[in-house]
Amino acid sequence: MFRVEWLQSALDELATQWTLAASTERQAITAATHAIERRLAEDPVHEGESRVKGRRITFVPPLAVTFRIEADAKTVTVLQVRVFRRRK
Repeated sequence: MFRVEWLQSALDELATQWTLAASTERQAITAATHAIERRLAEDPVHEGESRVKGRRITFVPPLAVTFRIEADAKTVTVLQVRVFRRRK
């Protein structure tokens, strides 16, 4: 198991997006946050897609998070979070 930490800027953005969202979207954001936490704690090496500078990105609608696995190999840091809308 990995410890999941969030940069304060990522938490601030998550809180802002949650506050701006409608009730049903708030529920989806909350559920996605829990799923992301679980996935990153269980197996971050195989979660999402690789990016430059050792970063990875994963998508759990309606959230996308950028994260990195720390050198101690026991900690994952969420660097950025954003809300995305699926195209219709």
